[in-house]
Amino acid sequence: MTSKLYTSDTVLISLLIILLGAAGYLGWQYYEHTTTIATLKAETAAYETELTASEADLADASNTILALQEDLELLEEEIEELEEDYRDERDKNEEFEDQLRDLGKVVGDLDKLSRTDEELLQKYSKAYFLNENYVPSNLEEIDDRYVLDDREPEFFHGNAMDFLEELMEEAKDDDIDLEIVSAYRSFDEQNELKGQFTQVYGSGANAFSADQGFSEHQLGTTVDFVSEGLTSASPAFADTEAYEWLLDHAHRYGFVLSYPEENTFYIFEPWHWRFVGTDLARDLHRDDAYFYDWDQRKIDEYLINVFD
Repeated sequence: MTSKLYTSDTVLISLLIILLGAAGYLGWQYYEHTTTIATLKAETAAYETELTASEADLADASNTILALQEDLELLEEEIEELEEDYRDERDKNEEFEDQLRDLGKVVGDLDKLSRTDEELLQKYSKAYFLNENYVPSNLEEIDDRYVLDDREPEFFHGNAMDFLEELMEEAKDDDIDLEIVSAYRSFDEQNELKGQFTQVYGSGANAFSADQGFSEHQLGTTVDFVSEGLTSASPAFADTEAYEWLLDHAHRYGFVLSYPEENTFYIFEPWHWRFVGTDLARDLHRDDAYFYDWDQRKIDEYLINVFD
C-alpha cells in the first residue's frame, strides 16, 4: 500500500516538475517574444522617427532645390541681360571703331589732299589762270631716250613720271614710233612762245597757242608727242599709228587728249596729252568723254588719287 502511494507521489511530483518546467519554458518564450516585440516596436518607432526626419529633410531639400532653381532662373535671366548688354556694348564699340576708322580715313584723306597740288586737275585753257610764280613741286628730267633727238632737256612732274615712262615703254613694245617734243613750260617760256607765234600768225595764234598762265604745260603734267618723221607738234600727228595707239591705250596710264576735234578752246591738237590720273582717265574713256566735258566739281573728286 505504502509502495503504491510512493509511486503516485513520484508521478505527481514528476508531472509537477514537468508542468513547472513547461511553464518556465513558456514563460521564457513569452518573455522572449515580448522582448522581441518591444524591441521591434522600439525599432519601428525609431524607424518612423527617422522616416519622419528624413521626410522633413527631403521636404527641406525639395524646398532648397526649388529655391536653387528659382535662383538659377534669376541668374540665367541676369546672364541673358548681361549678354544683351555685352552685345549692345560690343555693337557700340564696333560702331565707334568704324567711326574712328572713317575719321582716320577722312583725316588721312585730308592730309593727302593737303599735300596734293590742287591745281593739277583744274581746267585751264582760257578758263583758269596760273600765275607767273607757279612751278610744279616735283619736276624731273625726262629720260632722253623718250625725247626727240637734238632737243633741249624736257621736264615732267616727278610724281607722274612712272606713268609716262610706262606709256613710252608699252608703245615701244608695240612697235609704235612715239617721241616727246615738248613737256613742262614755265610761265615765261609760254609767254615767249606765244609771242613768237603771234609775230608769225597774228591773232590767229590764239587758235592753237595758250597765253601765259593758261597753258596746261605749266602744270608739268602735259606732253606733246611726235611720230614718223615729224619734228614739231602738227595736225599730221592725227594720221599716225601713234595717235591711234594713244586713243586706245593712253588712258591706262592716266593720259587724256585735251583738245579733241570741235573743242571750244583751240584747234584740234592730236599731239597734246595731259596726265590726269588713271581713275579719271579710265572713267572718261569709258564714258567716251573728254576732260573739259565734265563739271569741275566732278573732276575734283579724283584729285586725291591722281598719283595712285
